[in-house]
Amino acid sequence: MTTTQDPGTVPGPQGDGVVGGLSTLDRFLPVWIIAAMALGLGLGRAVPGLDDALAKVEAGGISLPIALGLLVMMYPVLAKVRYDRLDTVTGDRRLMIASLVLNWVIGPAVMFALAWTFLPDLPEYRTGLIIVGLARCIAMVIIWNDLACGDREAAAVLVALNSVFQVIAFGALGWFYLQVLPGRLGLETDEADFSVGKIVVNVLVFLGIPLAAGYLTRLFGERARGRAWYEERFLPRIGPVALYGLLFTIVILFALQGDTITNQPADVARIALPLLAYFAVMWGGSFALGRAVRLSYPRTATLAFTAAGNNFELAIAVAIGTFGVTSGQALSGVVGPLIEVPVLVGLVYVSLWLRRRYQVGGGDRR
Repeated sequence: MTTTQDPGTVPGPQGDGVVGGLSTLDRFLPVWIIAAMALGLGLGRAVPGLDDALAKVEAGGISLPIALGLLVMMYPVLAKVRYDRLDTVTGDRRLMIASLVLNWVIGPAVMFALAWTFLPDLPEYRTGLIIVGLARCIAMVIIWNDLACGDREAAAVLVALNSVFQVIAFGALGWFYLQVLPGRLGLETDEADFSVGKIVVNVLVFLGIPLAAGYLTRLFGERARGRAWYEERFLPRIGPVALYGLLFTIVILFALQGDTITNQPADVARIALPLLAYFAVMWGGSFALGRAVRLSYPRTATLAFTAAGNNFELAIAVAIGTFGVTSGQALSGVVGPLIEVPVLVGLVYVSLWLRRRYQVGGGDRR
């Protein structure tokens, strides 16, 4: 993001100056995000046909404006990753196992339970939320992790791991949670088909391109000018671009269904309740687990944010491709970032507050 200070460093003895060390852009991030939401909703209502026009600007089922925003958002953060240190992450078996279990066993099960608990009479919204629970984080979580002073290298590895499992497991888990498990429990089911090819394309575009660009930028940048120039001169210059990409993506997402969201506030509230419960359970439980298995603060924060975050872009794409752009399933996907963005921004500040009190074995270590 726009923070020039490396998240691995602590300004004071207990990290008290972390928030104060953020730039003006980062310090007021919630304000900019709320403004972007309002702008997107306003554009969706004020400009007739804007949502249809944006939905049609796509290639291979991918919204080009959203893809552009995500690429711009993710590239600067992935360019910050120290790829020569990734082996220190893959060798951390506690982190890897905890992340896989949280993301691919507990996360989908928690969302399934909450969707049926809160929306037993609204099958379209319920199905949409279950799809959201299956779409594990590969995008915006990198931003939240960076702001919370999490481990950048760990976040890159876990996001890459989730992307692989996304391709392998999404369709199978969708079949299980939408058809098999409800049937076994005697619950009403919705028929749904998933395109594995579409999932692969989404993963390659939203993660593969910026990941490759970030890696090559660091590789050739350090070779040409040295690591000091790269980290002290180049990264601060491109840092603000990530925030601009994030805000642009939020504007586009909310413009796509601005009219639906503002015309159905009661439905939005019904969808929001299980999402709020989900973020609280997943983030809080993951942070507690990280501390219980004695992970350092940066990796505990990374574990919590990667477990609580979801790939709403993929969930929206699957919902629209399967059920249609005006479906209740698609609305659930769009309401997702409406709730996730301010909640996870708030959890960034909670995480920074906990950082000042976090001690594992005598200190906060990578």
